[in-house]
Amino acid sequence: MLTVDFSRFPLAPGDRVLDLGCGAGRHAFECYRRGAQVVALDRNGDEIREVARWFAAMEEAGEAPAGATATAMEGDALSLPFPDDSFDRVIISEVMEHIPDDKGVLAEMVRVLRPGGLIAITVPRYLPEKICWALSDAYHEVEGGHIRIYRGDELLGKIREAGLRPYGTHHAHGLHSPYWWIKCAVGVDNDQALPVKLYHQLLVWDIMKKPLATRVAEQALNPLIGKSFVAYAAKPHTAKPLAPEAEAEAE
Repeated sequence: MLTVDFSRFPLAPGDRVLDLGCGAGRHAFECYRRGAQVVALDRNGDEIREVARWFAAMEEAGEAPAGATATAMEGDALSLPFPDDSFDRVIISEVMEHIPDDKGVLAEMVRVLRPGGLIAITVPRYLPEKICWALSDAYHEVEGGHIRIYRGDELLGKIREAGLRPYGTHHAHGLHSPYWWIKCAVGVDNDQALPVKLYHQLLVWDIMKKPLATRVAEQALNPLIGKSFVAYAAKPHTAKPLAPEAEAEAE
């Protein structure tokens, strides 16, 4: 299940891509399939080892084209172990809401991105996230949990302050917001509750089969209750101050 829309975040074979805070690796795997030279980085060693195993399995199965490379490594988002201008593309998906120094993370991403390169940033959207927090303290009051809720214009402002030029936004995963509201209402760890089990089955069916009905429903729901806010930005070739731009759907 991808949050980044690669039609808005173009990727060419051979591009150097950093998936920062890669988690289980979903975006890193897609970039590898598209022929990129991928580095998947996360501070969670168990997840990185699992991502490395999947990279190896993909290579053995011939899922990546010739020339594509994939590396999984542990690392700190606030102190990236790469030289300046190392990557053509940087992805950070559902990570910044966990990190106290989000401006520091943005600065590191800008540092390792080459001039003219692109960044994709996704965070939980304000309204669906606010409802989750209202329904359940356990949803966010956990070690490593969410420490802030972004408004779209707030995130875009921080992106600009970091020296990037936003060029587009959208919302994603409209079908997923009700699932998390149900979980928060019945208990975030109560996966055996019947409404949770039934809705989870629906989501798995949607991800596996991609039926037209749910695709249409999600497209309709995304502007209203999409779970994620996605922003795309470019690193300019010049260091001159950037004029603010109007991005649709920011909230």
